[in-house]
Amino acid sequence: MTTDTRYRIVIRCPDCGEKYILRGRQKGNGDYETGFKRCVCGNEANVVVEASPE
Repeated sequence: MTTDTRYRIVIRCPDCGEKYILRGRQKGNGDYETGFKRCVCGNEANVVVEASPE
């Protein structure tokens, strides 16, 4: 797949249980760019990311 492929990104916070559904693209290093910074509870690092192509 190319980096132009859009992905449906589901980000879950194990601390508070919040779930975010975003769209993004895969960066060269394998991460996903969605604009997500942190959960409403303040959690920035400990999140579960699931991605599937659109």
